[in-house]
Amino acid sequence: MNILRSNFRLFADPTKVLLRFLNFGNPERITPVADYIDDLNEDDAERLLQEILDDFHHRHTDIKATFEKNYYRVAEYTPGRFSQQKKLLLGAYFTHEYAVQAAALFNPSIVQHPNQKRLNPDELRVLMSLRSTGEGHISSIAFMEGIIRADGNIDWDQQPSPLQSGTIIRKLSPENTDYDVHFDDETPLSGRILFPHADVESNGMEDLRLVCFEGDSDKRYLGTYTAYNGRAIRPQWLETDDFKQFSVRTMTGLAASDKGMALFPAKIDGQYVMIGRQGGRELSIMYSHDRYHWDKYQPLQGPSRAWEMLQMGNCGSPIKTPEGWLLLTHAVGAMRKYVLSMSLLDLDNPAKVIASLEEPLMSPNKEEREGYVPNVLYTCGMMAHKDRLIIPYAMSDLAISVAQVDIKDVLAALLKK
Repeated sequence: MNILRSNFRLFADPTKVLLRFLNFGNPERITPVADYIDDLNEDDAERLLQEILDDFHHRHTDIKATFEKNYYRVAEYTPGRFSQQKKLLLGAYFTHEYAVQAAALFNPSIVQHPNQKRLNPDELRVLMSLRSTGEGHISSIAFMEGIIRADGNIDWDQQPSPLQSGTIIRKLSPENTDYDVHFDDETPLSGRILFPHADVESNGMEDLRLVCFEGDSDKRYLGTYTAYNGRAIRPQWLETDDFKQFSVRTMTGLAASDKGMALFPAKIDGQYVMIGRQGGRELSIMYSHDRYHWDKYQPLQGPSRAWEMLQMGNCGSPIKTPEGWLLLTHAVGAMRKYVLSMSLLDLDNPAKVIASLEEPLMSPNKEEREGYVPNVLYTCGMMAHKDRLIIPYAMSDLAISVAQVDIKDVLAALLKK
């Protein structure tokens, strides 16, 4: 097959920073700072605050509001009533910048953008989700917008600064695993970062597999990601209509385990259907009536070739073709080498594997094998545009690129036509 690898490279950018609360978790680290500020006269407090603002205000939106919010998180340890500027000053001491991409930027997925206005004929606006990883290997979810031009090339917008992590508008479950995040209209979509808010994801929101889901009466963007708290993992839902308000919801049931779950873009026989990987080595297929509770699952496909013998997993939601569902997969062989492959599932009974590639679709080349995690090609989702598959992918967790391949060529290789 003729795989068209683009020259596009998106590298991690350490200048992409968020304001976060500096949580020492110990009053003994807070009270000396509060006492110091309490002893300052107002002129000195104003001067110190202004120095901080001069140094940082251009890097963030409404930095004073963050300082004030963080002041109230430590206010119980202050010795008395503070003036407004002393409140902001104390809040500044317990605020820090977090570089969301300082360690890596990788594992993208791609969907059609909700806004298709002001485009030329044969153009399509797309949205790519990204896994950003910073200090402590904490992962968050970022977005990037682009336009597929008539000639097939993709023009990507630059991610703006400053970034915003949104506002939590409600927490719904007793364990605080379910919540909603809201962004204001002034924050560009590609400037919105979904940063961990629940305890179950405190060490990361990993590998979002995003899909545009065609429901009974509406279209929604749904995705699963891996929530990690430093000890255990669990799958979580991410839902949005407009990428302005996001809902995070818990998955339950016997099948809601392990990593890498990808939803089919529509119901089949009245049920939600998803590709999973219970046990960590083989693909499974799962069913649910409400998309939150998943008890029913069965094996789908396991490793059988040398280059996939360690494990298999999906690389995002399947794509419907007249010949069947195209499922992009990853496979791991000797030396933990990750390659991309493809399987074809029956349209009416996706639990039936019609065919899978005898050789990998893509293997890391000389450039792609070097990086933060060597010898790895990985993606969390592809999309179809006209007669091609658009596949954004991570190169050894060092950079993101995009490949394209004709759908008819993939089907011909699968069906040996």
